Amino acid sequence: MHTIEHIGLGRYGDPLDYDGDIKAIGELKRVLAYGGHLLVVVPLGKDNRIFFNAHRVYNKEQVLGLFSGLLLKDFTLIPEDERDGGLVLNPDPWLLEKQVYGCGCFYFTKA
Repeated sequence: MHTIEHIGLGRYGDPLDYDGDIKAIGELKRVLAYGGHLLVVVPLGKDNRIFFNAHRVYNKEQVLGLFSGLLLKDFTLIPEDERDGGLVLNPDPWLLEKQVYGCGCFYFTKA
């Protein structure tokens, strides 16, 4: 939960590596056993952004691309505006378009 978006940005003493998050995701995919489960929580917004040296914000399509080869079992959004609901299972695209810094919760399996 909320780790991948920090990797490679140097905030926590790690070396600068623009592709640090992509490398970490590759390692997660590699070590995940067949039939295994992976829960990933990252900042989610309309646009992909890097807030140097704090964190990245991904959009849903980018996350699905980064975790290609895994099967998405469930997707839940915690919107940044609490008036949009608490946990929104499979949110409508219009709600995803409103996000600058929501919370995307992804549940993947490896088939």
